[in-house]
Amino acid sequence: MTTFLFDGFDTAPATILLAHGAGASMDSPSMTATAKALATAGFQVARFEFHYMAARRYGHRKPPPRAETVNPEYIKAIADLRARGVTGKLIIGGKSMGGRVASMVADEMFAKGEISGLICLGYPFHPPAKPEQLRTKHLAALKTPTLIFQGTRDEFGTKEEVASYGLSHAIEVIWLEDGDHDLKPRKAISGFSTADHLKTLAETVKAWAGRIVF
Repeated sequence: MTTFLFDGFDTAPATILLAHGAGASMDSPSMTATAKALATAGFQVARFEFHYMAARRYGHRKPPPRAETVNPEYIKAIADLRARGVTGKLIIGGKSMGGRVASMVADEMFAKGEISGLICLGYPFHPPAKPEQLRTKHLAALKTPTLIFQGTRDEFGTKEEVASYGLSHAIEVIWLEDGDHDLKPRKAISGFSTADHLKTLAETVKAWAGRIVF
């Protein structure tokens, strides 16, 4: 059974399921702050870890696997969340690799009526300094309503690059000024704090969910 970390109230009309990025756990400061911001906006948030990351808690240092190989783990997490009695509308997503994995299973789950939408936090459009190695093929025909939050300093996909990708019309990209891959800005330069961006993120998700879910 998948282990979850919960934020928010189980009476929330919608739950957001989030997976972590390739290198940091589900309870990293970035993931925790994001979950709490979304919970404050009225969602129940559930976080989980892929097996390789969970194994690190017991001293097993495994490198991140190829993203597509953990697709079944994401699908199982959805089933396990429902088995725990979580009802209501479900939005899936994650940080970086976690969001990418969610995006690869989203249309299958959306077609079955299992989920209502997808949110990606810092989508890894390509590895840093390798803009030719795109991870966007499945995004061209994506049918699931999707929000991608991207910092304007993200090395995994710049504003100019992303504008050229021909993404599905179901995808809306929200650019957070001066944010890095963790969506963190440099306050001295941009005037924004991480808390500012997380508040924007949470309020944007709430308004968007109001259109697609409720």
